[in-house]
Amino acid sequence: MADYTLRVRRFDPQTTRGPYWERFELELEPHRSVLEAVLDVRDRVDGSLGIRCSCRAAICGSCGVRVNGRPALACNTRLRDAAAGGLHPDGRTVVVEPMGNMPVLKDLIVDMDAVHWKKIHRVTPWLLNRRPVPEREYLVPHDDMADVTQTMACIQCGACVSDCLSMEVDPEFVGPAAAAKAYRFVGDPRDAEQPARLRDLAEDPHGIYDCTHCFNCIDACPKGVAPMSQIMRLRRISGSDHHIVDRNNGERHEEAFATLVHDYGLLHEAELLPRSYGGNSWFGKFHPSAGMELVESLPAIARAVARGKVKPAQALRGHRLAKRDLDAVRKVYDVVEGRARRSELNLYLSGVEEEAPAP
Repeated sequence: MADYTLRVRRFDPQTTRGPYWERFELELEPHRSVLEAVLDVRDRVDGSLGIRCSCRAAICGSCGVRVNGRPALACNTRLRDAAAGGLHPDGRTVVVEPMGNMPVLKDLIVDMDAVHWKKIHRVTPWLLNRRPVPEREYLVPHDDMADVTQTMACIQCGACVSDCLSMEVDPEFVGPAAAAKAYRFVGDPRDAEQPARLRDLAEDPHGIYDCTHCFNCIDACPKGVAPMSQIMRLRRISGSDHHIVDRNNGERHEEAFATLVHDYGLLHEAELLPRSYGGNSWFGKFHPSAGMELVESLPAIARAVARGKVKPAQALRGHRLAKRDLDAVRKVYDVVEGRARRSELNLYLSGVEEEAPAP
């Protein structure tokens, strides 16, 4: 047995009091979970403490909370680990609070319907099968199903939604969980609406191009779904395979980014904006759309220059690489673009068993 301090963020909607913190002292074995600690407090100290839970085996996703400021499954987080890596130097305090980006209903219970499930429903989370329907089962290539297995592992716990920085800035963003669910069916060869699904997500101002690549959802996911990777796959299929030129300039921005790195070896920031809005060439800066966007961006550019984040001369001139290094960068492009089929790396399941190490 060991002594722990549980610091819980409380909220009771039936009172006029706002959110507040409450400390509970308890004695439990170090291998016990944070969920067991919360339930112990509820059983022995305060029966009004609210938390949602079910399976206690990291399968249902119900007990998602923030432990020491990071999203986690309470049932799958050990007290000894949480205390050792906690925010307090005493090595015995564990901070538990509700997940972010969702309204709090009571204590550690958030309104999943208002945000998480609403966004899941927005992407049509079911198969729209091809016609005609076969008399027996669909025959799907192994590699195709292995590709979507990563997204199928999602348990809808909302951890990625809780830590999504894009959703903090834009609550209307479709979100990492819904985007991963969308790829589940976009990547399924049995689905008949792949182009329509991709166009819908690409044209939406709060769709797949609203992701800022912060990697938080990848770190937060307890099942290795890597939602940001699925968003990048949706982008690649949309732009490279279906050539969907969206109204958000997402596809043009990525094309300009890739072209500039190919031509210069490094990103040429001064060329990126005009090429994204005016066309992927040196003359893009003379397009009216590029000029309008540049004028709107002037305050942000001025702040960046004032704070020393941007050096005007270097930004306008662009980075320079030695010819040998630039040739090496272009060889990477040649290898990738020379492949007959794009290779998507699924780190969750490769479909190939590794050989056992020699004794």
